[in-house]
Amino acid sequence: MKILEYEDRYLEDVKDLLVELEEYIISIDKDGLDQLHPEYREKIAILDLEKVKNNNGKCYLAIEDGKVIGLIMGIIIQFDEYDYLDYKCPKEGEIIELIVSEKARNKGIGNFLIKKMEDYFKSVECEYILVDVFAYNKNAINFYNKNGYRSRMYTNIKKVNYD
Repeated sequence: MKILEYEDRYLEDVKDLLVELEEYIISIDKDGLDQLHPEYREKIAILDLEKVKNNNGKCYLAIEDGKVIGLIMGIIIQFDEYDYLDYKCPKEGEIIELIVSEKARNKGIGNFLIKKMEDYFKSVECEYILVDVFAYNKNAINFYNKNGYRSRMYTNIKKVNYD
């Protein structure tokens, strides 16, 4: 297995992995709000890769036998002109995607990918790294906790009943 920076020749594999992740999220979504829109496969990878490019980010791929078996995407957070009013605005990296294909899990690939992204963030002098994790994704929460991440914010949701 090798880790390398994104190359266009792997775009279809990246699309497949992002669909695999979304299908997993749908399967654990207790609220039933996530969906796999018909345009998801063709658009989400392009949108994510554009976000990476436009925000001084990186996309790293885990490759085995010529196929992408894992990926991580990260960006440098851009603050707006008013963020400083209630936040110190340290330079921060954000992990926007991380997935290892189900058939390649439990081999340490996620750890290699996160280390590669953390090394990039350190190289550009980020003080913090953020990642949003779906609350029902206990596997991801445990993974990040084992890698030294902790919760800072919670998003709460309540369905409105019209009785």
